[in-house]
Amino acid sequence: MAVIVREGLRDIVYKRLHEMIEDSRFVPGTRINVEQLTEEMGVSRTPIWQAIGKLEKEGLLVSVPNKGVFVKVLSPEESIDLYSVREVLECMAAELAAVHITGKTIDRMEKNLAEQREVIAAKDLVAYGRLDALFHESVYKASTNNYLIDILGDIQKKMRPMVMHMQDILNDLYTDHTILFNALKAGDPQAARESFRIHNERMKSLIRNVADSGSV
Repeated sequence: MAVIVREGLRDIVYKRLHEMIEDSRFVPGTRINVEQLTEEMGVSRTPIWQAIGKLEKEGLLVSVPNKGVFVKVLSPEESIDLYSVREVLECMAAELAAVHITGKTIDRMEKNLAEQREVIAAKDLVAYGRLDALFHESVYKASTNNYLIDILGDIQKKMRPMVMHMQDILNDLYTDHTILFNALKAGDPQAARESFRIHNERMKSLIRNVADSGSV
């Protein structure tokens, strides 16, 4: 029973730390203060370090000798490489989703779009990041290809900290999502594929612009 409790605690700490990164409490480059986390979460160092180890394997954290553990900062080149891979896989997922998507998923995505519109109006980047991830995940799951779902899920985790740079193009991203949704609803694989291609190209352009401005 004790082992189960420890494993459960480790998973809870991992989830909370992951959420802190997703919600931009810990932005890229932030040093993780283990002592502060133990006090805040009311746990020992062990589950904190276990969670950190798991997040390092996922590529969200990085250990720097003699300095500590930091939220990983992706270079512009790494970010573009990541989006290039995602583009290929998301286009595949979109084509499959257009064929296999269910009415229940359509309803869920339509509700998600309505919520996106609200948080964009409120300029709530954290809430938008959550909704954006859920929207994309709905497409992945609708593809019914479990390998594709797993790979894209791993890529998605690495991308969540990038949401802080999206403020100026949120309306464009929402338009992309709407076009994709309409293509999926119409059962049009080619239109769905093209909408995801444009969506990812938009993000790569954003990364280049941010890099040129010296913000990363």
